[in-house]
Amino acid sequence: MPLSAQSSGDEARLRKLESEVRALQRTVFPGGDGRYFEPQITGTPSAGGVNTSPSTTAVTDILIRLDAMEAQIAALTSQTEENSNAILQLTNRLVALETTPGAGVAGAGGAVSAGTPTDISSPTGTGTATTASSTPVPATSTVATGPTAERLAAVQQIAKPQTDDAADDEYSYGYRLWNAGFYPEAQQQLTMFVEKYPTHWRATYGRNLLGRAYLDDGKAQEAAPWFLKNYSTGKTDARAPDSLLYLGEAMIALNDTSRACIALAEFGDEYPALASGRLGDQYQRNLDKVDCN
Repeated sequence: MPLSAQSSGDEARLRKLESEVRALQRTVFPGGDGRYFEPQITGTPSAGGVNTSPSTTAVTDILIRLDAMEAQIAALTSQTEENSNAILQLTNRLVALETTPGAGVAGAGGAVSAGTPTDISSPTGTGTATTASSTPVPATSTVATGPTAERLAAVQQIAKPQTDDAADDEYSYGYRLWNAGFYPEAQQQLTMFVEKYPTHWRATYGRNLLGRAYLDDGKAQEAAPWFLKNYSTGKTDARAPDSLLYLGEAMIALNDTSRACIALAEFGDEYPALASGRLGDQYQRNLDKVDCN
C-alpha cells in the first residue's frame, strides 16, 4: 500500500513516545502439580523452516523508529529483572531477620541461604531500590516493593514442563504464566525464550505472545515493537498475521489512528482468508474502533 505523508501530530506523538522511553531509561539506569494450560500451538513446524528475510512494507517503513525503541525496552527489561531479583533477595533476608530470635543487624549483610527462591518476580519499575540516601529506609517500606508471599506461592504453582525439548519447555512455561494472568512474570520468561532461541520454530509464537503479555498488562508502547518484529521477521510465519493485527490494536490503544489504519489495511490485504476466518471477529472489532479513510 502506498505510503502517505505523516502529519505533524503523528510525528509529535512518536517523539513523545521516544522521550518517555528515554525518561524511563534514566529511571531504571540511575548510575510440579501446577495446573496445565494447553500451549498456544498446534501442529508441527513447516517444512520450509523459518523465513528470516525482513519485510519492506508500508508498516515497517512508517514504524521504523519502533525498532530503536525495541532495543531500549529490551535493555530496560534486563535491568528490571536484575533489580527485581535483588529486591526479592533483600525481602528474604528481612523476613529471616524478623523470624529469627536474636538476629542482629550484621546478619542482614550475610549471604542469602541456598534455599532462597529463584522464581521470576514482578518488577517494580521504580528504580527506588538503588537510589542513594543518607536516611535509612524502614524495613516495612522495602518489603512492600517486592512480590507478596501470596503471589510468589501462586507463581510457584505454575509447573514448568520437563521434556527433551528445552526451548519448547521455556515457551510453554511462559504461556502458562500468561494464561494464568501473571503478566510481568510472563514478560520476563518469554523475553528470555525469544532471546535464547530466536531461530526455534516456536519463536514466532514467543514474540507474538510476549507482545500480548505487554498489551494485556496495559503496556501498548512496549508491546508494539514485538508485534512489528514478529511480523517483519517472516510474513508467512505462523503468528505473523496475529502480530500484524495486534500491532493495529496496540496503535489504537496509543491513540495513533493513522498507524492503526495502516496496520489494519495491510492485514486485510495480506491475509484476506484470515480476515474473514479465524481472525475475522477480532479484525472487525478493531475496524469498528477507528475511523479509517
